[in-house]
Amino acid sequence: MNLALGQNADAAPDTNPIRKVLTTTGTIRIERSTTILAQVNLPTDVGQANVGDFVYRGDVIQTGPDCKLGVAFADGSSFSVSANARMEVNEFVYDPHGHFNSSLMSLTKGTFTFIAREVAHNGSMKVNTPIGTMGIRGTAPRVEILNDGSVKFSTLIEKK
Repeated sequence: MNLALGQNADAAPDTNPIRKVLTTTGTIRIERSTTILAQVNLPTDVGQANVGDFVYRGDVIQTGPDCKLGVAFADGSSFSVSANARMEVNEFVYDPHGHFNSSLMSLTKGTFTFIAREVAHNGSMKVNTPIGTMGIRGTAPRVEILNDGSVKFSTLIEKK
């Protein structure tokens, strides 16, 4: 079976990294739960993120006060995560020659800025927030989830 980067067989643990940590400031935690063939959850593997660490489908990224994180996706997209933020990588399937690329990130608190690349251009990139799900088609959005649960969304303008 030939699997796209980030995709996995139904019962097998995800062993293909889909992102890589580019920058960190402060304490950033990546929570990773692994499943076994019987679908029993193993203890959560929680660790400090470091530059060069891989990120996998299902990981939950949390930043503390005065923290920042920058990550790069396999398709060329990049994410910048602010202090006191929480993001889950729900899905990421990317095959440079495929037509069924997709990603879904859940943002529950904090500020996120990202540059969308190939999955958004040649597939389905979605971002879930407390008030709804956005479809991204290739832009540079900024999403801010406020303490009261409201969400501010803006598009960044690239200067040429």
